[in-house]
Amino acid sequence: NVKLGGLGPDYEAIKDKVSKKLKRQKEYAKQVKEHNKKSIASVPSLPTKPQVISSASRQKALEYAKKIPRPKTFTTRQSDEEVKEERVLPRTLNGDALPQIASLETLHNRHKREKQVVAAFRTLRIL
Repeated sequence: NVKLGGLGPDYEAIKDKVSKKLKRQKEYAKQVKEHNKKSIASVPSLPTKPQVISSASRQKALEYAKKIPRPKTFTTRQSDEEVKEERVLPRTLNGDALPQIASLETLHNRHKREKQVVAAFRTLRIL
């Protein structure tokens, strides 16, 4: 009655190893749990209520905050001319600067003219 080795794994031996490992893990977990119970029981519990801070210390802090001088903020506004000079005009592909459009009215007039041109193309059925 000799059992020879096979080509596949020996599932019986693997089950034994796994079961032994699981038993050792469970025993260790029990030991740690008991140790923690003992150590927690020996440590005195902390007071549950937080200490109330007296209002006098708050008053002192508020008075101190009132006495501290505030930092000066430096805000300088640039004139409209300086802002206009700093603006970069849009450029074409050739590098030429495009003219700046002055107001909303000119934009509106341009829009109307371009609408008329598109309508003319549509009547000719080009678009």
